[in-house]
Amino acid sequence: MKKLNLCILALFLFSAFLFGVESDPSEIVGYVAYDCVTTATGSENFIALPMDTGYTMASELGNAYPNQIIAISNWVPATQSWSSAFFSGGTWFDDYALALGNAYMISITEAITFYSVGPMVDPIVYNLVTGTTGNDNFIMVPLDRSDLDFASELGDDIGVVNAVSTWVAGTQSWSAAFFSGGTWFDDYGIEIARPLMVGITEAVTWPSARHETRY
Repeated sequence: MKKLNLCILALFLFSAFLFGVESDPSEIVGYVAYDCVTTATGSENFIALPMDTGYTMASELGNAYPNQIIAISNWVPATQSWSSAFFSGGTWFDDYALALGNAYMISITEAITFYSVGPMVDPIVYNLVTGTTGNDNFIMVPLDRSDLDFASELGDDIGVVNAVSTWVAGTQSWSAAFFSGGTWFDDYGIEIARPLMVGITEAVTWPSARHETRY
């Protein structure tokens, strides 16, 4: 599984290392590091953009890791499909704009550590939707939600979730917690900045001003 390392530094406290900061994002800079691996069966890894890295296009992110990142894929909930920018013959094709706070799947040629470096993104709001053929959406656990320790807690906080899935890069497969009959099964631990796929039962905006916990 990818290892997520969060280091958030206050502008005037360069020696302070804080976890799960809840302060004005304009006053905070730092980085999140995602350790990405290749395996015998594939090279897909998930990252997110919790910091304002300055990358506006997928190609810019890819060019920061030349010949190491060869594809960057974005999930489109409305069509329940991937949209991908890919690198071939020295050129990026099907480039698209990145969104801060989004989770992306990257294909790599060798193990790398991807860094999201810069000011902390303003509070992220996800407009989760149901698509024409499914109900999966991708999110990143917000940096100010260190209170969410398990997939079940995140699902209950969103309130309309029946599955929370995480990508296990080491096996190139999904691991999922499921909600059924009032109970969560196969629960697992989560942490801030972690990309996750959530299956929803109806459209919802999250986090909302008022968190609705399912009982």
